[in-house]
Amino acid sequence: MDCEKILNLFRSELITVNVGPKLLATSLEMQGYKAYQVEWKPMAGGDKEMQEILDLLGGVD
Repeated sequence: MDCEKILNLFRSELITVNVGPKLLATSLEMQGYKAYQVEWKPMAGGDKEMQEILDLLGGVD
């Protein structure tokens, strides 16, 4: 294995993608890191039965 590739990874700039609470992204930004907040919600508000119905109907685009 090429250890130099791994070392270069750890030397590179940290950029995060946050799918959870914005508080995490904000905290990272306050420490000088780049953080991208993704606004994501589970399909059908997380209702498992409704998700199964939507899947049967062909899903949601």
